[in-house]
Amino acid sequence: MKAPRPPLPPPRSVRKQILVVDDHPMTRLGIAERIRIEPDLTVSADVGTAKEALAAVGKLAPDLVLADLSMGERSGLELIKDLHALHSSVPVLVFSMHYETLYAERALRAGARGYIMKSEGAEKLIAAVRCVLSGAVYLSPMMRDRAVHRFAGGPAAAEADNAAALSDRELEVFELIGQGLGTRQITERLRLSTSTVETHRSHIKEKLSLGSATELVRAAVEWTAGRGH
Repeated sequence: MKAPRPPLPPPRSVRKQILVVDDHPMTRLGIAERIRIEPDLTVSADVGTAKEALAAVGKLAPDLVLADLSMGERSGLELIKDLHALHSSVPVLVFSMHYETLYAERALRAGARGYIMKSEGAEKLIAAVRCVLSGAVYLSPMMRDRAVHRFAGGPAAAEADNAAALSDRELEVFELIGQGLGTRQITERLRLSTSTVETHRSHIKEKLSLGSATELVRAAVEWTAGRGH
């Protein structure tokens, strides 16, 4: 009589597949390596452009897209809108160097399910990833408080934002001006032509009723400083 077969080991849990989108190769590598040490997460691919991201989502169907907002030739917010329109079932978590007070609400309106700054560190990033994978929206406690005040009609709702009329790309340029960057530095940071950046600057001045480059710089510095903390 044959001896009974030993029971099969339990199947390994399927790891959630993450697509990392960032235009800096070393950043992508570091994020991917950190995610892969988690027992329930892995990285299916890492890409550096919006075009590659859209193609990868269509091919790989990841469980979550982890995306930066600085995408060079295209705004990360535009990528989020495209992903939301074409692959609405795939949640997007923004992982960015940009202050969340400047971009978190715009990212959520574009279709993202969460926003975390790169300065928060690896452990909070992993927690944010799991939060969004669970179906919840991830925001820092400060941004959750702002959202509650806005919903309740408190100070956040009454706060006048003189940059609300700016497009997503114009806001990005406006913030960089506020950080002290000139046109050449902005073209290098965003990988745009000089004429494109100058056009954005002109539109910003028009929308904010600013008469000169000096007024533009002053307004940008004051606005960015007032929302950077």
